[in-house]
Amino acid sequence: MSEPLTPLDHHPLDTLDSLSPGKTKQILEAALLTTQEPLSVSELRKLFNEELSAAVLTNLLKEIREQWRDSGVELVNVASGWRFQTKADLQPYLERLTPQKAPRYSRAVLETLAIIAYRQPVTRGDIEEIRGVSVSSSVLKTLIAREWIEEVGHRNVPGKPALFATTAHFLDDLNLRSLDELPPLEEMKSLLESGDDHPDLPLPEPEEPSGH
Repeated sequence: MSEPLTPLDHHPLDTLDSLSPGKTKQILEAALLTTQEPLSVSELRKLFNEELSAAVLTNLLKEIREQWRDSGVELVNVASGWRFQTKADLQPYLERLTPQKAPRYSRAVLETLAIIAYRQPVTRGDIEEIRGVSVSSSVLKTLIAREWIEEVGHRNVPGKPALFATTAHFLDDLNLRSLDELPPLEEMKSLLESGDDHPDLPLPEPEEPSGH
């Protein structure tokens, strides 16, 4: 009896035992280069039916990072996982292809974001007490829309005000893996205030209430 024909566009998957480290790294590279968002090790394990341990994959990812070190893109580990990204010193050249004027930050957005990042979790009242002025709803809505902050619960006091904290997306945009890697507050302020030159921080100026 003849063997069943294999469709021309179908290639049988290698078994885990037959996968070389080189082929495994090619699979990881392909997955990371074709996704828009960082991929965690747990997600990458799905490529291999979760038969490769997290430790093995992490070591392979570190090898890939080293192999790409002299390239125009780099493999980085951020809060949500691993991703390829353009090296910072090359980004200005790429922006010539799609020139965009980065929106400016308002002081209210900068101060609110900094307070949440370094004092989290905080309520709107906490932010207003620290800033000494009221916080516009548009400021919080802007930060939530940017996926930099989110509600993480409610304080157990009368009124049960919402508690706000930063997100993994916020850390991803700053190329950080955890809150422990946040720079000193003054350095953070300088980074945010240079938002016009930072492609990862495109926060729009919140709209002020019209009063009508």
